[in-house]
Amino acid sequence: VEKYRPQALSELVSHRDILSTVQRFISEDRLPHLLLYGPPGTGKTSTILACARQLYRDREFGSMVLELNASDDRGIDIVRGPILSFASTRTIFKKGFKLVILDEADAMTQDAQNALRRVIEKFTENTRFCLICNYLSKIIPALQSRCTRFRFGPLTPELMVPRLQHVIQEEGVDVTEDGMKALVTLSSGDMRRALNILQSTSMAFGKVTEENVYTCTGHPLKSDIANILDWMLNQDFSTAYHKIMELKTLKGLALQDILTEIHLFVHRVDFPPSIRIQLLIKMADIEYRLAAGTNEKIQLSSLIAAFQVTRDLVVAEA
Repeated sequence: VEKYRPQALSELVSHRDILSTVQRFISEDRLPHLLLYGPPGTGKTSTILACARQLYRDREFGSMVLELNASDDRGIDIVRGPILSFASTRTIFKKGFKLVILDEADAMTQDAQNALRRVIEKFTENTRFCLICNYLSKIIPALQSRCTRFRFGPLTPELMVPRLQHVIQEEGVDVTEDGMKALVTLSSGDMRRALNILQSTSMAFGKVTEENVYTCTGHPLKSDIANILDWMLNQDFSTAYHKIMELKTLKGLALQDILTEIHLFVHRVDFPPSIRIQLLIKMADIEYRLAAGTNEKIQLSSLIAAFQVTRDLVVAEA
């Protein structure tokens, strides 16, 4: 993941509109305070690091850029101490501004965020702040209004595939067509996750196929889900229960994952609307109970029961 992290703004694969705006800010030397937010693995940190590399030469980097992560201490004392002193001092011999990058800013306490707003305001002429977070709602409105916000959405498959292919060629990994699809599907727009799955699968199995990817991530295969659905709708209760339990033990599947996948299938199967509504409500209940940490065996029975009731209703209607 670090080996192929984009080094320049031109190397980032998506969010062209955001990048062109940032590029214009930099070239006109009018960079505002930035707030980058969105799900993980979508290029937020890479974007600002690429900006920093473009703004400063390597030897200036240490004196001009202060990067703090969630793993560093960023309480109110640090904001009032080191951050304040970094922001308030000007560099001799070099005009231009310093850059403070606060990665994972949503992990900062309310107090620290409140202390930060004054610092941002006071030293705007010689320091720019860039906040990066996953959840915009965890950043206090006072900070949001002081920054230019950019949302980094999940990457689309069209953008991920070429980049993945580049990495695959460089590394000489053997990937099949369906393996590539599985990578993109399972990573759901998170580039970092796609690369991690690719790496672990190629190390474990040598060849990256759909089956290997699903096995490596412990995700239920499409065929397994189809089987489970088939058993629940066509077998009697105890047969279905035993077969699914066997499959779960054999493949090490979690009921949570099975439920998520079955949910997609329920939308594709042609049930009468009223029956589908009942089934989805039942599934939502089961998911909620699983999240609360209940017994998987009982919840599995409940899931099978829901499907069997559905089947009987469909038969009755027919």
